Amino acid sequence: MNLNDLKNEWIDGLTQPLMIAGPCSAESEAQMLETARRIKESNANVSVFRAGIWKPRTKPNGFEGVGVIGLNWLKKVKEEYGFKTATEVANAHHVFAALEADVDVLWIGARSTVNPFTVQEIAMALRGTDKPIFVKNPVNPDLALWIGALERLLGQDIKNLGVIHRGFSTYQKTKYRNNPNWQIALDFKSQFPNIPMLIDPSHICGNRTGLADITQEALNVGYQGAIIESHCNPDEAWSDASQQITPEVLADLIGNLKVRSSNLAGFEGEMGRHRTLISDLDFQLIELLSQRMKISEKIGKLKKENDIAIFQPERWKVITEYATQKAKETGMSQEFIEKVFKAIHEESIEVQNNIMIER
Repeated sequence: MNLNDLKNEWIDGLTQPLMIAGPCSAESEAQMLETARRIKESNANVSVFRAGIWKPRTKPNGFEGVGVIGLNWLKKVKEEYGFKTATEVANAHHVFAALEADVDVLWIGARSTVNPFTVQEIAMALRGTDKPIFVKNPVNPDLALWIGALERLLGQDIKNLGVIHRGFSTYQKTKYRNNPNWQIALDFKSQFPNIPMLIDPSHICGNRTGLADITQEALNVGYQGAIIESHCNPDEAWSDASQQITPEVLADLIGNLKVRSSNLAGFEGEMGRHRTLISDLDFQLIELLSQRMKISEKIGKLKKENDIAIFQPERWKVITEYATQKAKETGMSQEFIEKVFKAIHEESIEVQNNIMIER
């Protein structure tokens, strides 16, 4: 059996879109129950209550979760408010404790996904479980690691699988805590359309701004739901305070989301015409890029003949200024235009470098 053979019918029995919400970390029984009560009373369309019991932190001596005692608080949430429950597991000990406490949904975090040994340990501890297991994308943009983690779980006869897109770390400062890198997630979705994918806007944004936009964008491209951090008193949260929202704000956010239909019935003709035009423009773009690279080859030969360095900082400055100007003129985002120019410039440098090393 491979990943494309999975049916994943388990998600059909849950509210669609699947909304998982709750505090980043379990802090006390009172905090857990108040958050759950307010999510329930706000009529937010949440079917699974989440809370971090163990919290992997970048540096030591920080708050790393309350541990096993927090599982009892999750049980009380389930008993008193009827939510299914979810938490992250990062080793076999966590798995055994969470299974004994009958936590309904488990996920493997980004820091764990990056380590195949850790994933294998977790998979072996989970062997044969029918509980839904989600895998967050690895910290770094590595599609093979993400897929490999799921294959390790499948190898232990775990078939109710899903993934969570929480963004990727980057050294560049952007408006996101973790860059979405949508293309990587969509590449995964394209390869495995039957595996449910949730968005984690809290970790992508790193703050309360943009949560709704990121969640809506994910639903627009066919994600099955979201996992969002909600706390009864976000400003006083013991971890990731800036990205958590109150249950009432959560209810408004979810209530304003629009779920897009994947059914094209009645729109095939018009959609087909637009796609034909896009395909034609894409072809023209490729042809133009091909011509541009041929000119780059000529420039590379001139540089080689005259012992001129490939990279010219002043030229790159001109390109970035031009990108900014074109963004304003066309109404497209400056970030997008700069990405396009950067990709073209990097390919041009590669072309010229290959000429330089030719003998």
